[in-house]
Amino acid sequence: MTSAARRYLIAGNWKMYKTLDEARDFTRQLYNQAKAADSALADIVLCPPATALERVAHTVRELQAPFAVGAQTMESREQGAYTGEISPGMAVDCGATYVIIGHSERREYYNETDATVNAKIKAALAHDLTPIICVGESLAQREDGVTDDWVAQQVNAAIEGLDAAVFPKLTFAYEPIWAIGTGKTCEAAEANRVCALIRRTLAQRGAAQLTRILYGGSVKPDNSRELLSQSDIDGALVGGASLDPEGFTRIINDALALVAQPAPVS
Repeated sequence: MTSAARRYLIAGNWKMYKTLDEARDFTRQLYNQAKAADSALADIVLCPPATALERVAHTVRELQAPFAVGAQTMESREQGAYTGEISPGMAVDCGATYVIIGHSERREYYNETDATVNAKIKAALAHDLTPIICVGESLAQREDGVTDDWVAQQVNAAIEGLDAAVFPKLTFAYEPIWAIGTGKTCEAAEANRVCALIRRTLAQRGAAQLTRILYGGSVKPDNSRELLSQSDIDGALVGGASLDPEGFTRIINDALALVAQPAPVS
């Protein structure tokens, strides 16, 4: 169970799914099922495609729903001849307050590097966007026994040049690449161990107790409770399961139920 100093964050990454009407209808359905969600206990973030950012943000405002909106990626530069990209200012203008940075699919298919991830984090912070920074290893790297070194290197590269004072504004997501969209899930204890490694890596550069660290990788309603109950997992970056309002609500409710649990008697 996450520290009392850190609220759970449940983020749904819709990837390249949902038209404008589908995005609006999903948001309404989720609101009807999760309207009791207490935004003081957990943060719920919807990350639609860029085409639907404004529509989802408008629907959230219209419903007064306890949801935030996040972009799935962005360009680090303010403007220019960068065909197909959206700037941080554009994301904010559409209603985004979060942005996913360095997702493994962006790194693999669109050649994002540690350097571009670092630049995007700095740009996000400059626009008061909360970055959800993704790190994680491939199956080959795990089998080679380099998971810890690889993840620590990605974390250190992400925070290069940042003052430790901004660490509470960062969110990291450990997403083992071999568990994304494969149906495989990292065992909860192992996911927690790597999330704790991320926190220790941050702590070497400054305070890290307020930095939220999520797990992402085939998170589903039938495994979310076990994952979220771990000491260093502060939430989930949910892919496929976030496309179903009923399933996503179950994951949200798991987080809220864990918050509501009485503290153990010492």
